[in-house]
Amino acid sequence: MLRIVALERPRTGTALTLEGRLIGPWVDELRRSCELILATGASLTLDLSEVAFVERRGVRLLQNLVDGGVTVANCPAFVCEQLKALSRC
Repeated sequence: MLRIVALERPRTGTALTLEGRLIGPWVDELRRSCELILATGASLTLDLSEVAFVERRGVRLLQNLVDGGVTVANCPAFVCEQLKALSRC
């Protein structure tokens, strides 16, 4: 399960705090949530401090979002390593 909490910041855009596991249908739910925000032209930050696990599809999504200008904050070490490994593939 993944909990997505949105916090709109007038000067810095929108932040989504993720809590739980980025797996299965939650990958698609995060994609949709990000697309809705990015479609408005707002900047987006993902706070991953409470993420316990990310499956391969989730790592790909995060990498695509970062490549598209989304900022990732408080990334757990294991997620950072997954992102680094993906970019080397």
